[in-house]
Amino acid sequence: MPTQPIPNFEIPDDLEAQYVNFVRISHTASEFVLDYSLLLPGVTKPMVDSRLIMSPIAIKLFVKAMTENINRYEQKFGEIKLPGKHSLADELFKPTDQEGEAE
Repeated sequence: MPTQPIPNFEIPDDLEAQYVNFVRISHTASEFVLDYSLLLPGVTKPMVDSRLIMSPIAIKLFVKAMTENINRYEQKFGEIKLPGKHSLADELFKPTDQEGEAE
């Protein structure tokens, strides 16, 4: 099957970007639903900022594209390390080492 060229997207001037750090994923037989929100310490009921609904084929192609992009990112910038025993909040809000400070 020949590949189709990626179209040029037009981004509206008033498009509001949303920073999210949490996604809740659910699905039915015919669609996947991705609810994105910003999860912060102390927030007990985060608000969904955006919702994407995709077909199973579209989500599988999305995962494939994300995997390819993560691989390219890691080749350029190094491995993305996932939190181990720490919580995601521990990793997001940990202090950064200042240049010149002793460790």
